[in-house]
Amino acid sequence: MSLGYILAVLAIVFVIDFALRALPFAALEPLRESCIVQALARWMPAGVLAILAVATFVGAAWPGQGVSLSEVDGASSMRWVPALVATGATIAIHLLSGRRTLWSVGGGTVGFMLLLPVFS
Repeated sequence: MSLGYILAVLAIVFVIDFALRALPFAALEPLRESCIVQALARWMPAGVLAILAVATFVGAAWPGQGVSLSEVDGASSMRWVPALVATGATIAIHLLSGRRTLWSVGGGTVGFMLLLPVFS
């Protein structure tokens, strides 16, 4: 491949990537005052966090894919403990550190990673 071909491909990729990233902002601009968009802006972050929390808890409790609730034994129920303790630590750090997201997520992640070998 020649240098010109590579540069042309990179230019095309850049234009497409830039356009796809800018499109939602351009489409949303006229809708900023809409009640629906304002409600979505208010509730969507909490909804996304709730979905991520549920996915994390389910993944922590049942790391294998395709595990049904009838196959869960007593040992696997202890896998919830690190996730719950780390969640509590994340919330506490978030509220005590002045809502600094980096500190709370980092502290919760470190807590989860330290507790995981203990309860697995």
